[in-house]
Amino acid sequence: MGLQIITVGGYSEIGRNCTLVRVDDEAVILDMGLHMDNYIAYTEEREELHVETDMSAESLIKVNAVPNIHQIEDLWLKVKAICLTHAHLDHVGAVPFLSNKFNANIHCTRYTAEVLSAILRDEKISLRNGIIPHPTNSKFKVSKKITIEFINVTHSIPQTVIIAVHTPYGILVYANDFKLDNAPTLGEKPNFKALKRLAQKGVKVLIVDSLYADTSMKTPSENIAKEMLKDVLLGVNSRGKAIIITTFSSHIARLRSIVELGKKLKRKIVFIGRSLNKYTRAAQEAGIIDFSKKGEFVRYGNKVRKFFKKIKHPEKYMFVVTGHQGEPGAVLPRMVYQHLYDFKKEDHVIFSCSVIPVEANIRHREKLDKALKKEKVRLFVDVHVSGHAFREDLRDLIRLLRPKNIIPTHGNKKKLRAMKELAVEMGYKPEQVKILKNGVQVSF
Repeated sequence: MGLQIITVGGYSEIGRNCTLVRVDDEAVILDMGLHMDNYIAYTEEREELHVETDMSAESLIKVNAVPNIHQIEDLWLKVKAICLTHAHLDHVGAVPFLSNKFNANIHCTRYTAEVLSAILRDEKISLRNGIIPHPTNSKFKVSKKITIEFINVTHSIPQTVIIAVHTPYGILVYANDFKLDNAPTLGEKPNFKALKRLAQKGVKVLIVDSLYADTSMKTPSENIAKEMLKDVLLGVNSRGKAIIITTFSSHIARLRSIVELGKKLKRKIVFIGRSLNKYTRAAQEAGIIDFSKKGEFVRYGNKVRKFFKKIKHPEKYMFVVTGHQGEPGAVLPRMVYQHLYDFKKEDHVIFSCSVIPVEANIRHREKLDKALKKEKVRLFVDVHVSGHAFREDLRDLIRLLRPKNIIPTHGNKKKLRAMKELAVEMGYKPEQVKILKNGVQVSF
């Protein structure tokens, strides 16, 4: 039978990342993520209708919030492992709802394991699957014919890996969410040596993130984001003004830079919001960084109003809050819409993020930005660099690995086509670059 790939999710949309790799009568699943837009729309709609939300696998599959694993139902018993690249919800968020269908352990890095465990605690879900953490740059056997290798790579969350699936029929490389950052502010550089070693052995197929395949540049280093923050925080006079800053709760490197710069401003740092607590605590448990010694935490929504009421001199603080996409239930939108905080003229509000370009986020952020402008604050947006590979990073990865075949993923049709165009530009024949939809089987 050989090496077979089944595209379960993430090939017809951005999100729901999930791929099954079959080797004869054994299989592994790579990632098991949420479609965030559909998941949020479903849960918010049920809340608005005051109806108990059915979080069963069947209901979530029906609304396209999780990968449709019925496409591989005949292979459920053959799955020997579920392997996760990193802890973003579009790659791990479906695990609590789907993984019990498989008699297979979950393999990931320590940080991803800590985040996943926190999600399970919050949702009060227990799994029959074991969660087995592995170091980055490690190799382990999951079945007779399948060995998994975790190769360290940079992204906007700690301990992200490129997964190499070693089989008797060749090596499959799964590079879904990464950048090639030569100057990371936290963690190690990508393991270029390991990637070159794979190329020497021969890579049969590369499944690759195509989100920014149409952006003609190299992704800037996280060091650039730190300098952008430094320019805004230290280069703009904030004396007598509060500083409110928001970013991705999972972006531990960015949070570290924010803390370092806040200390230089001699500000008291307060992290406000449940997800900030979840991801920073996971970083502490994984031995990456301990934020509990660097600032105060206000973890739960019902304590936020009380906290702000007792603050007499907000100009002495830096408030790190959730709500960077304008999500209605997050802290920053609640500060504005529910008047949890009394904004003063020219307080500094900094968005160290980009707007994730989906309809709900665009709508929420437009509303939030408009409301903040009415408060007459100073607004600093897009103080950020991406965690995804742009076109020139993708070119460098292909050059490093020299795969025989390429399967673009993590993109809409335009993005996937841009990835194919890049590969053809590099000398690949069109038939070597396979643009697939969800539910397709392809054999090598």
